[in-house]
Amino acid sequence: MQARPFKVLGIQQIAIGGLSKDILKRLWVDALGLEVTGNFRSERENVDEDILSMGQGPYKVEVDLMQPINPEGKPAVHATPLNHIGLWVDDLPKALEWLATQGVRMAPGGIRKGAAGYDIAFLHPKANDEFPIAGEGVLIELVQAPPEVIAALG
Repeated sequence: MQARPFKVLGIQQIAIGGLSKDILKRLWVDALGLEVTGNFRSERENVDEDILSMGQGPYKVEVDLMQPINPEGKPAVHATPLNHIGLWVDDLPKALEWLATQGVRMAPGGIRKGAAGYDIAFLHPKANDEFPIAGEGVLIELVQAPPEVIAALG
């Protein structure tokens, strides 16, 4: 394998899907005490999510509670309860370019703004003949770390 031109700095988020955010919030907000810090809704991604957080500064981790806008639509954000994990990376474009050369399968959509405002891209949960490396059932979101996170965790 070639030298890796980027660094994974830490966990940025954990996304959990279900048919109802209200049911998920009974555990994550009411019982565990996480704070709701934002909301995101996207018809294109079939998601209505509440953004929760724990920790502070560069050690803050999001817990995104997601429900589908249309339970019959795609993507089915509720079909896999642990929908995806997000990893901070120091250079998202370099990471994607290098991972593709290593045979890692990317999910459609390329780099785009995520719910929390950071640039994101996804690694596909399933490998194929062309790209034999994937998340083996787990969708992985790479998140461009802001300078303060890079300084603290890099």
